[in-house]
Amino acid sequence: MTTSLDLNVSMPELTRTLLDIYSVSGEEKTIADAVYESLSAYPHLHLTRDGDAMIARTEFGPRNGEERTRILLAGHLDTVPLPTVAGSLGTVPASIVEDNGDWVLYGRGATDMKGGVAVQLKLAAELGEHDTDYNLTYVFYDHEEVASELSGMARLIRNHGELLTDADFGVLLEPTDGTIEGGCNGTMRFYLRTAGLAAHSGRAWKGENAIHKLAGALRVLEEYEPQTYKVEGLAYREGLNAVQVSGGVAGNVIPDAAALHINYRFAPNKTLDEAKAHVTEIFDGYELDFVDLSPAARPGLDTPLAASLIAAVGQEPKPKYGWTDVARLSEIGIPAVNFGPGDALLAHTDNEHVSFSALTRCYTDLLFWLHTEVDED
Repeated sequence: MTTSLDLNVSMPELTRTLLDIYSVSGEEKTIADAVYESLSAYPHLHLTRDGDAMIARTEFGPRNGEERTRILLAGHLDTVPLPTVAGSLGTVPASIVEDNGDWVLYGRGATDMKGGVAVQLKLAAELGEHDTDYNLTYVFYDHEEVASELSGMARLIRNHGELLTDADFGVLLEPTDGTIEGGCNGTMRFYLRTAGLAAHSGRAWKGENAIHKLAGALRVLEEYEPQTYKVEGLAYREGLNAVQVSGGVAGNVIPDAAALHINYRFAPNKTLDEAKAHVTEIFDGYELDFVDLSPAARPGLDTPLAASLIAAVGQEPKPKYGWTDVARLSEIGIPAVNFGPGDALLAHTDNEHVSFSALTRCYTDLLFWLHTEVDED
């Protein structure tokens, strides 16, 4: 049975309904069904569904004799797994707690990012042809929190790119605490592998210890000084870190193979090829096996639409240090920013939460912005 979503209720109430729907990555069908059914009730929206991802578009005619600018708003439906610590509030179902005169919603996905999805849904329901000067594309998708090859956003781009690429500007409603965050750092993961020669540990001189051969690479990482680069006025800090180490088969065997799993977060002034060249140079002489490559995205703040959103929000933009699907939008030619309710530092935590005031403020800022056309000349 499909969960009913009433898009006419308050922002906090809609968010709580979404939080009460379990939607860990790979199990988004229930929430996708609910979102699709709720949007289907609005004749001004034209829906396309692909698995547990969907696109809802308006096709409003010209406004004052001119074709409308198109804005895309996107958000993912999945969450990370529920907390395992007893007593955690960032779980399903949601709960409400009063905090210093404000009310706070606790639940898995409260910050990342069902609050943002609730904002999208409210805007989709309320902004009809005579309520905005824009055409709007709303994107809801699955599998954001897992491996890139499973991404619902990537699938929509592959299968329905023509419904996305005509957007002039995009907003990804990832949690930014109500501040615009431009672009994002790129990310890559790779294995640095060493080879040795197996031998009985009682006769270690007969072998070559592959784990010991990682020492040089670990020293490189320990001494590495991550740089900060300014891109279009925003400062992006890089990072190069070992995140996992593996090797050895038994307590009495000299290991003949070992590997460091390394993550490199790089600024938007580098392409993927430049980032690969950088780490290849740093680890000259080592075997590198790249397993995940996601490009960075430039801030996208040098457009009239970005300037108008910054003015509507009334705060100076910041850089996005993590990777987001803004990079996918950038790859298909859509300048985009991150802007959504909730503190990103609370994402995935045992007590993940978002305040009523943060939800309302984000919705109000976007509603104000979308009511106002901007001169692109």
